[in-house]
Amino acid sequence: MSWIFLVIAGVFEWGWPIGLKFAAHPQHRPWAIPLAIVSIVLSGWFLLLAQRTIPIGTAYAVWTGIGAVGTFVLGILLLGEPAQLARFFFVGLIIVGILGLKWVS
Repeated sequence: MSWIFLVIAGVFEWGWPIGLKFAAHPQHRPWAIPLAIVSIVLSGWFLLLAQRTIPIGTAYAVWTGIGAVGTFVLGILLLGEPAQLARFFFVGLIIVGILGLKWVS
């Protein structure tokens, strides 16, 4: 169950950078800051639950990795950020690291 909590925490980790990015746009969206705040709180809560049985170093690395990969994809899909092959390669290395940590846990 802890790994499920960790994945949920990682998914909520996507919300705060996206919320802050939308809040930073000139055409500020009123939902952006609340999205960021709720995402931070829920991400932290599920990370806390996951850390009950998963070592902190593993949990933190996987949590930030899921957050980074998801935010990368959302940046491309929602914000029109560059979808260059080199960027996908290096994000793929993050995914390999996440899977490796799960495998050795």
